[in-house]
Amino acid sequence: METINNICPMDRRRYEEVPIDKVKVINSRNRDKEQFDMNVESIGNVGLMKPIRVNDKFLETTGFYELICGEGRLLAHKQIGKTHVLAEVVTCTRKEALLQSLIENIARTKPGSMDFARELKRLRDEGCDYKQVAKIACKSEEYVRSIIRLVEQGEERLIHGVETGIFPLKFAMQVASTDDSQIQGVLMDAFAEGLVTTMNFGQARRIIATRARTTKKSSGIRDYTVGQLQHDIAETTRVKTSFVREAKSKENRFMALFSGINAIFLDATLVELLAKCNLNNRPTLSGNFQFDQPVATEEQS
Repeated sequence: METINNICPMDRRRYEEVPIDKVKVINSRNRDKEQFDMNVESIGNVGLMKPIRVNDKFLETTGFYELICGEGRLLAHKQIGKTHVLAEVVTCTRKEALLQSLIENIARTKPGSMDFARELKRLRDEGCDYKQVAKIACKSEEYVRSIIRLVEQGEERLIHGVETGIFPLKFAMQVASTDDSQIQGVLMDAFAEGLVTTMNFGQARRIIATRARTTKKSSGIRDYTVGQLQHDIAETTRVKTSFVREAKSKENRFMALFSGINAIFLDATLVELLAKCNLNNRPTLSGNFQFDQPVATEEQS
């Protein structure tokens, strides 16, 4: 029995002319009509260059071969009126046949397309773990996990954006974690305009969430636009800049006061005078601040 993990040498492979009406398709998929028409023309002019693959395990009980891969070639033969097609015949379980079919689809599908993403998910659904799928697809395990999660959530625009290079996978996953589809659209449009990146995504989402909580009209957030987001980001940046400026000013005043107190308590004569007035207790400081200690004089030692 052949499995997806074993490679059968060419001299041990079985090739037969099988009746087209005895081949059952178990894993059909949509195909590009223009490409299919070209395949029909090619097969009609020069013949079949690569045999289809079928599974004969259930031939005796059902009377049919089950197609593993080559549906387009099979349909092309039907269209040009052929009754038989050259096939590599293997014997395997239905699950192994389905896995081989999915792997074939992945190999033939352009990486970075919705079809590619869906085939990865189908392979995962058939029992392969993420590591196996990643190995088959020649992608990282993290990529496979992320792209399958996007397919599960139906985020087709996000997947298209990732695969066409509009935005990175990390950004797509960040957007997918946002429940509201309207806000997802705003975030994607904002990314396209360079307003939102993976670096400031968290800030943008917090701004939108704040707007959603504070808006008085329930439909207010539904009308939220990229322009409003740009205004809110600018306003938030202004407020933050003002806060930082104020904090810096207060820090400078504190350090000046701290330095002055420290200078006072380094003056032994003044400290002695303060002690007589019971005023020599220094303020208690919070944080990592410490007063300098006076250097002991010979008289004190």
